[in-house]
Amino acid sequence: MKKQILSTIQEYDTIILHRHVRPDPDAYGSQCGLAEIIKATYPEKNVYVAGKGEPSLEFLYKMDKISDEQYEGSLVIVCDTANVDRVCDQRYTLGDKIIKIDHHPNEDPYGDLLWVETSASSVSEMIYELYLDGKESGLILPLKAAELLYAGIVGDTGRFLFPSTTNKTFRYASELIAEGIPFTKLYDELYRTKANVAKLSGYVLQNFHLNSSGAASMKLSKQLLEEYEVTASEASQLVGMLGNIDGVKAWVFFVEEEDQIRVRLRSKEIVINGLAKDYNGGGHPLAAGASVYTWEEADIVFSELIKLCVV
Repeated sequence: MKKQILSTIQEYDTIILHRHVRPDPDAYGSQCGLAEIIKATYPEKNVYVAGKGEPSLEFLYKMDKISDEQYEGSLVIVCDTANVDRVCDQRYTLGDKIIKIDHHPNEDPYGDLLWVETSASSVSEMIYELYLDGKESGLILPLKAAELLYAGIVGDTGRFLFPSTTNKTFRYASELIAEGIPFTKLYDELYRTKANVAKLSGYVLQNFHLNSSGAASMKLSKQLLEEYEVTASEASQLVGMLGNIDGVKAWVFFVEEEDQIRVRLRSKEIVINGLAKDYNGGGHPLAAGASVYTWEEADIVFSELIKLCVV
């Protein structure tokens, strides 16, 4: 499949790369890292990155402004996006051909070419593997691409602490560091915390709920976010905090947005992506997301999480 993808990239003059809504470092890293590889290898091609920018990640890369006309006859590559509803900028369908590159369970097999590796720590890891596969035939890895891919791997492995981290992950990370990326500066930028977000984290630690079964939850209402002057995106970055607390098996963050309540599910060992799927979502076995529309629904989700934790 990697050879087919590389061959298809060679065929097109215009290539537009997409990723999922509310991007994380892996979404940015894989999308923009691949864009940089293609630009360096084929400077004559028109290569664009599409989607709404995320302010906390714009130090890594900035999105392009693209017209509908630019999609005509183009190749579209969608990175790190499990299903079509989560593709940021739905104009991705306007291209001539679509390639899906992802590491989530392939429950929505869209696209003309699909490369899905659920065993990969991140799509950024997959893109680096794609580069290695095409290196002998001329594929170029510029420093910026190496930096982006490293950021994506670090983000999706939780700084190499998540179970998805493998020997291969460490090897690839080491090779990317060897390219000369400023990895200490990159860490500083990725994990920089605003004072108001830090204060909200204190609120979370004082007010989360832990059930006797080992299920934990935290509700962050719009009113609370406004009080701390924190965006829903910034609040979602705190979801990993509860995993460090003794006795927690699985946990959920409910973050209220304008039109819905985002459900951020995490677990140490219990599989929770089935629960996410029941509520308009999905994801990895130990890290998934969903959406509900009332706090009553949120309570039901937590009740279901408690049942999963009772073993």
